Amino acid sequence: MLIKNRKSEIGNRMAQAVFTEWHGQPLDEILYECRELVEDTDFPTVRRWREAGGQVVGHFQVYFPEEIAHAAGMLPFKVRGAPIESVQADSRFGSYLCSILKTSLELVLSERVELEMFVTHPICDAARNLAAVWGRNYTYPCEILYLPQNANSSYSAQYLRGEYDRLKRGIEKIAGREITDDDLSASLAVFNENRALLRKLYAIKQDTPWLISADDAYVLVSVGGLIPREEHNDLLRTVLPKIKERAAKQQDKIRVVFEGGFCEQPPLDLIRAIGRSCYVVDDDLLIGMRWILEDVPLNGKDPLFNLAEAYLETSSYSPVQHDLRKPKEKMLLKRIKDSGAEAAIVTAAKMCEPGLEEQVAYTYALDAENISYFIGEFEENMTSFDSLEIQLETFVENLLFD
Repeated sequence: MLIKNRKSEIGNRMAQAVFTEWHGQPLDEILYECRELVEDTDFPTVRRWREAGGQVVGHFQVYFPEEIAHAAGMLPFKVRGAPIESVQADSRFGSYLCSILKTSLELVLSERVELEMFVTHPICDAARNLAAVWGRNYTYPCEILYLPQNANSSYSAQYLRGEYDRLKRGIEKIAGREITDDDLSASLAVFNENRALLRKLYAIKQDTPWLISADDAYVLVSVGGLIPREEHNDLLRTVLPKIKERAAKQQDKIRVVFEGGFCEQPPLDLIRAIGRSCYVVDDDLLIGMRWILEDVPLNGKDPLFNLAEAYLETSSYSPVQHDLRKPKEKMLLKRIKDSGAEAAIVTAAKMCEPGLEEQVAYTYALDAENISYFIGEFEENMTSFDSLEIQLETFVENLLFD
């Protein structure tokens, strides 16, 4: 039997605060607590949510309509691997695949995370097969959300609306309650605010990058995939004014765009190392959380269609979406121009076919525009960055003193 009680659900959410360590702390302590949470591979906030009686939908990179799970009172948990050893998951995959697939499955095999549902996407051959591999080990639903392969079709928004409705029905069965249009609209409002706050954070990165380091900005975004969005909004509303009040002074660093963090995430220490040499004024790290660039309309009679249309019409870009209106090379050049960057750091995760393929196209486009770039490769389990940092410092010095 489906149960509908939105007011009670909202009250339960507010009572289930899972990340309180930052409350009442000064800015540096808040950022420290965020770093600690992001680097904690036991995912304590997800555990606290479940201990309070909550349910969890795990969703793989890059984009997922989290509003649907949120509207059911569930926690949408962003599954993006972890810097852990794939002790059990290695036997489920070939050795030639990217690390994020193995470590994502390892999170549940090692019981670091428990889920009620898992959803992946056909962003590459490996990710498309992840649901089947996952489902061989668990009895809960493990599904593929088929985002439109042809984003330019006049029917793509209606098709995607149907996919979202299929996902909604599956979530309703797990949650034991109906997701109404009012529920969806309320969740859209929460996520609209979240994306607006993230845009303000990125505006600070672009306009005054000396006020927030690359790694601190990253953890402020990353935390959002580990906690309820209401909590993330509260955190950002508190932190953003504090960042603007900082008395930090501008340093002699070049402004760069970081490209290549759309799926597997680079180690936090690598982002920190880059930030020691450059101001990272824009990037595609965790782009799924910032995919929709404008508020999703709350008016109209069909919130699912509004959400589907926003995915297609007012969205960012990545190597895993094929949209003729958004050629990746031109979009990267636009990102560089709009952010006032002087150079680009073009990276890819090891064994990532979409990322490595786009590197070639990106470098051709950058060469044509005479824009300097640094090519790199990373893996989430990297622990040594000395060689890469020396190369990057040499690259930066060449630009500064050329």
